[in-house]
Amino acid sequence: MAFVQSLLKRLPDPVRKIMLKHRELLRFAVVGGICFIATNVVNYTLKLTILNAHPVTALSVAVIIATILSYILNREWSFHTRGGRERHHEAALFFLISGIGVALNSTPLFISRYFFDLMVPNVSLVTQEVADFFSGMILGTLIAMAFRWWAFKKWVFPEANARARTTRTGRRLHAVSDQEDLAA
Repeated sequence: MAFVQSLLKRLPDPVRKIMLKHRELLRFAVVGGICFIATNVVNYTLKLTILNAHPVTALSVAVIIATILSYILNREWSFHTRGGRERHHEAALFFLISGIGVALNSTPLFISRYFFDLMVPNVSLVTQEVADFFSGMILGTLIAMAFRWWAFKKWVFPEANARARTTRTGRRLHAVSDQEDLAA
């Protein structure tokens, strides 16, 4: 926390205000970046080994694993002060929305492979892999990310400042508003 505070103090005031105003989105983006890396590692590990002939399945498995990681990181960091639901209800909605996200994430790859036939032997291996990366990892991820951001805030974590933050020492803190954070 001290690192983040010192970094924020070094930024120009307009930039700091924008970052503080959109802190949930920035945290959501960082979690997304971490999960994007996890998705790529799992996807290409599966795709280049045991699921070589099933790229959509490899991507789906990778996205499911990254979704579990995403739930933990989003709940405990990105939306740590938001809530409004019992934990089991929150988790069920998170995974339902993420399931829709898996379908949205896989759809561009499915279209690339099976409607546009961008696969070997119709195209070179390099073209196939570039098309897979762009359609599945870039386009699919962007579509699913936009949907998840909207749906998580609307249904999974609907109430701002619903959960008190806890410090490392175990003391409970009230949720800090933008105005209070700027004054600090």
